[in-house]
Amino acid sequence: MFAASKTTQFKMPDIKELQDFATQVRRDILRQVHKVNSGHPGGSLGCTEFFTALYKVVMDHNTDFDMDGKDEDLFFLSNGHISPVFYSVLARTGYFPVEELNTFRLIDSRLQGHPTTHEGLPGVRIASGSLGQGMSVAIGAAQTKKLNKDKHLVFSLHGDGELQEGQNWEAIMYAAGNKVDNLISTIDLNGQQIDGSTETVLPLGNLRAKFEAFGWDVMEIENGNDLQQVIDGLNEAKSRTGKGKPVCIIMNTVMGHGVDFMMHTHAWHGKAPNDEQLENALSQNSETLGDY
Repeated sequence: MFAASKTTQFKMPDIKELQDFATQVRRDILRQVHKVNSGHPGGSLGCTEFFTALYKVVMDHNTDFDMDGKDEDLFFLSNGHISPVFYSVLARTGYFPVEELNTFRLIDSRLQGHPTTHEGLPGVRIASGSLGQGMSVAIGAAQTKKLNKDKHLVFSLHGDGELQEGQNWEAIMYAAGNKVDNLISTIDLNGQQIDGSTETVLPLGNLRAKFEAFGWDVMEIENGNDLQQVIDGLNEAKSRTGKGKPVCIIMNTVMGHGVDFMMHTHAWHGKAPNDEQLENALSQNSETLGDY
C-alpha cells in the first residue's frame, strides 16, 4: 500500500497503470510548453519515470499540503527548470486541479517557469530557479527531521550539468561529514545541458567515484526510463538509509525520452515544439487519462 494522502488509502497501481500515468504526463509536458512557446521539455520528458515512481509508489506524501512536512517524506527539485513534469505529477496526484496546468508560465499563474513558493502552490517547498542550491536545502530538511525524531526521508533531484555548480560539492561533503543518512539524492545523468553535452561544456568525470570519495553510499539505475528499474532503484535506496551515509542514485536517462526527434540532443533543453512538432510528439504518446 502507499499513501498519496494521509486520509485516503490507495491500492498500489500496477505497472500498466503507472505507464499510462507516465504517458499522460508526457502529453502534459508537451502541451504546457507548446501553449506558451516557452519552457524546458527535454529534461522533463527524461525524468517522467522518476516522478511517476516517486509520487505514485515510493514516497509517503500528503496531498493535504503543509510546508512543515511533518510525518511524511519530502521532495526537493533542485533543477527547477524541469517544472513541467513536476507540475503535471503534482496535479495528477491530487495537489491541485489538473485544469490549472493551462496556466503554465502565464502572468500571475502559480505555475511559473521555475517553481516558487510565494504563490502558495501545493507541493512546492522551495524556489528552485538558481541551480546548485537544492542539495543544501534537502540536507537542512533532513537534519531537521532527525532533530524532530521524524523517521521519514528526504528525496532530492539534481541535473548532471547542475553538478558543475560548486555549492553542490560543499553540501555533498557536509552531508557525509554529518552522517545525514535520511537523504536520497538522485542525479539525472542524461549527458546534456543547455549549451551542449556535458562532456563538451565541462566533463563531470566519474560521478560514482566522486560521491564515494566524499563519503556517500552510491548506487546506479542503469535505465532511468524503465519504470520498473526506477521503482526498484528507489526502493533499494530506501533500504540503504539509516546506516550512517547519505545515499546517491546515479540515474541514467535520455533527454527528451518518449519523443523520437527530441531524444539524445541538448537542442530541446529549453525549446518549445511548434504546432506540427507538437502533433508529431503527441502521436507518440497517446492520451490515457484525459487531457486537461
